[in-house]
Amino acid sequence: FTVRRVIMSSISNAISIKHGLSLWCPQSTSVNRISQPCSISSTTFRRRFSVSASSFANENREYLIVGGGNAAGYAARTFVDHGLADGKLCIVSKEAYAPYERPALTKGYLFPLDKKPARLPGFHTCVGSGGERQTPDWYKEKGIEMLYEDPVADIDIEKQTVRTDSGKLLKYGSLIIATGCTASRFPDKIGGNLPGVHYIRDIADANSLISSLENAKKVVIVGGGYIGMEVAAAAAGWKLDTTIVFPEDHLMPRLFTPSLAQKYEELYQDFGVKFVKGASIKNLEAGSDGHVSGVKLENGSTIEADTVVIGIGAKPAVGPFERVGLNKTVGGIQVDGMFRTSIPGIFAIGDVAAFPLKIYNRITRVEHVDHARRSAQHCVKSLLTAHTDTYDYLPYFYSRVFEHEGSPRKVWWQFFGDNVGETVEIGNFDPKIATFWIDSGKLKGVLLESGSPEEFQLLPKLARSQPSIDIAKLQKASSVEEALEIAQASI
Repeated sequence: FTVRRVIMSSISNAISIKHGLSLWCPQSTSVNRISQPCSISSTTFRRRFSVSASSFANENREYLIVGGGNAAGYAARTFVDHGLADGKLCIVSKEAYAPYERPALTKGYLFPLDKKPARLPGFHTCVGSGGERQTPDWYKEKGIEMLYEDPVADIDIEKQTVRTDSGKLLKYGSLIIATGCTASRFPDKIGGNLPGVHYIRDIADANSLISSLENAKKVVIVGGGYIGMEVAAAAAGWKLDTTIVFPEDHLMPRLFTPSLAQKYEELYQDFGVKFVKGASIKNLEAGSDGHVSGVKLENGSTIEADTVVIGIGAKPAVGPFERVGLNKTVGGIQVDGMFRTSIPGIFAIGDVAAFPLKIYNRITRVEHVDHARRSAQHCVKSLLTAHTDTYDYLPYFYSRVFEHEGSPRKVWWQFFGDNVGETVEIGNFDPKIATFWIDSGKLKGVLLESGSPEEFQLLPKLARSQPSIDIAKLQKASSVEEALEIAQASI
């Protein structure tokens, strides 16, 4: 089609060209799934967009990010790095704050008030990876439009618009879905919404929990994964009677071996944390004042509590975007190796994206800050440049607990790779321990607790290269240091 037709169509009807704005080809036709070169320049189309978008709440914005978490913050940074944020980017979020490093909410943010807890603006993105702190003023200075506390309620794929809860109609040329996850909740009928029952996904949740911890005596945490371990460590810093309840046989069952979990459980017990393992919960009980008073188990026993934290996982926040195309196996929105959905011009990143994990040849979702950061950067780079590389992610997980001021021991572990095959555990946890996963003679994954910076830097090299390794020799290692040397020599 000609430039004249595009201009006339844009002026007469801003949304009459189906997927028109996804055809502007910034530099790469492959990013926008066009088989023929664009017949108009991106500059011309952007000028037409600016003229035709005057009736929309995000006037003059070509790019729209839905979601205000880590992925959105890192995506914004990448737009800025490419000089395409000023006057062109809008972020619409359900939160009241500019994007921040969400892991802080179950770590430093929950420290006792006299232990120097984390607070905004201290942990806005992108400080978690050593980047500039992106405060609300940063977005203003960069010309990025921020719409707070107004989640998207509906999308019109044909017209390339979304509508927010408040009724704002937003136009997009390219849409990036970065809505993350929502906390899995207990049903109301078993007490999931009683006063004193908490879930943690945002600052409002964390603030509510802190208010409870200030007056709490007995805390019960449901779930033995990340949330459970991190919140329990924080509660121990408040010197509260703390119990973790979960149905599995040991902590962090998705990653820890029984032997490794036992070491962590013993450490938590040293801090006064109690465990109720292999337990199923019947309901949460309320006292005469309607406030939660206990956790009743299926075996008939009750654990007293005035504060309960539910950490039983999360669900991808697909919301109104189901029609974009979901992966029914792993959940979330299906994307390719450049985070493109099946709809031209629409992308999904972070926790909500079901993407091809190239290194292990499978589709997955990763609920972790590292993936949120990297997927955002990869997606925006692919969208704005001729970059066509498939996302090649190496799974990485970590946690840091008991870091509050005055803690007798700070704990920080990192894991890289895939936890498949048989395991070799080296070390006694004091001062450090390492676990190696070996499948068909190849090193697939490695976890290290309390390693040095140099040792932690070695882990991704081991996991990505997947070297053949002599298990018998590894098992004979007398220390973590020797085991890592054996593994490194195998590369």
